[in-house]
Amino acid sequence: MSSAAVDIGDHNQLARSVSNSLNLSTSPTATFHSLSSSHGARNAAAAAKQLKPFATQDIKVLLLENVNQTGRKILEEQGYQVEFLKSSLPEDQLIKKIREVHVIGIRSKTKLTARVLQEAKNLIVIGCFCIGTNQVDLQYAADRGITVFNSPFSNSRSVAELVIAEIISLARQLGDRSNEMHQGIWNKVSAGCWEVRDKTLGIIGYGHIGNQLSVLAEGMGMVVIYYDVVNLMSMGKARQKATLAELLDAADFVTCHVPELPETLNMIGKEQFQQMKQGSYLINASRGSVVDIPELINAMRSGKLAGAALDVYPNEPGGNGDYFHNNLNEWAEDLRSLKNIILTPHVGGSTEEAQSAIGVEVSSALCRFVNEGNTTGAVNMPEVSVRSLTIEEPNHVRIIFIHRNIPGVLRRVNAILENHNIDKQTTDSRGEIAYLMADISNVNDNEIRDIVQDLEMLPACIRTRALY
Repeated sequence: MSSAAVDIGDHNQLARSVSNSLNLSTSPTATFHSLSSSHGARNAAAAAKQLKPFATQDIKVLLLENVNQTGRKILEEQGYQVEFLKSSLPEDQLIKKIREVHVIGIRSKTKLTARVLQEAKNLIVIGCFCIGTNQVDLQYAADRGITVFNSPFSNSRSVAELVIAEIISLARQLGDRSNEMHQGIWNKVSAGCWEVRDKTLGIIGYGHIGNQLSVLAEGMGMVVIYYDVVNLMSMGKARQKATLAELLDAADFVTCHVPELPETLNMIGKEQFQQMKQGSYLINASRGSVVDIPELINAMRSGKLAGAALDVYPNEPGGNGDYFHNNLNEWAEDLRSLKNIILTPHVGGSTEEAQSAIGVEVSSALCRFVNEGNTTGAVNMPEVSVRSLTIEEPNHVRIIFIHRNIPGVLRRVNAILENHNIDKQTTDSRGEIAYLMADISNVNDNEIRDIVQDLEMLPACIRTRALY
């Protein structure tokens, strides 16, 4: 590898022989399409060098739950072996599938529990093609050196637009009128139907979706108030309320946009329904655990609420079909029997635009991680990146060392690397996990082997990767 006289074929053969034993990557001298970041324009001589942790054809990717084709195409263009399934898998089937893959892409239905992840011997990264990551045991993944990415922003507009549509539909009882017409019933009424102009919208959780919704609602003439656990700058004329109770007391429409946390479990329950205005409306497009559904049913039947819209539920089917009944959730049939309630199957982010954007964002992050070790945007790892190696640096290796964040580790790492020329090195920590990247020049395959083996012998080591 250190000889400039080695031709491309011999170089690849040598690299693969090392790769097979050390999980190293091949890096052909020829350039090809890369998603690596660049800092300003590069000329051909300084083009970014593509790094791979294994022989390209050995990267195995499993995509579940009908991940958008834009994301699938990006991964396939990297030369990875991509297996694509339209649905999630039962746990036992998932365990069998995950044992051989290096990359897995999921949406909200697939549960990557500790039991599943402990069987994923080759897995290095998880891509959640959605906002949430509560379907993944993030800490267990981090403890095994498995990095997790998601797409926190790409479907914000789609969810906000769905909520706007539901606000108008509930105010005009459009769901009931549509169902009646499908049954041949003409029922032209105005009682209990309202314009949304000058009505008050209360947003619980003023993050990216809440911001978007705030702007759209104000554009329709609504008064916007919001509640969040932190002080946030408002959009337009929106006003933050100091407590949830204060928001519930003032809002005609209440919409939830919070993550699934112990603090948000049943945060809208009996007490909160009592605090809401008589004849108000509730919308939940966040997480199914946020609203106490039996108490919602009681509030609807008593007339406390004039309508509701739910896009998420405590238990959701793993695929499409005739599944939304009492065997899934014991109150499902009672919920379905209510008037002026919109029930949708977790479609808040299910638009072509959102899914395409999510596919690009997550797949690009996966490629940068696999090819370069870049963890920018990771949800369970320190965010670390360094500038790309170039094709002018043929005898370089990038060492990635994921380890326990305990005293003395860096001293021992530097002792292992002290006899080598380190061109750049960076490290960061997140709780108990630390992530180090070092680019080393003028190394041969035997030296790389020794570095990797020495790092793996350190007691604090979680995972070591070497990229050509």
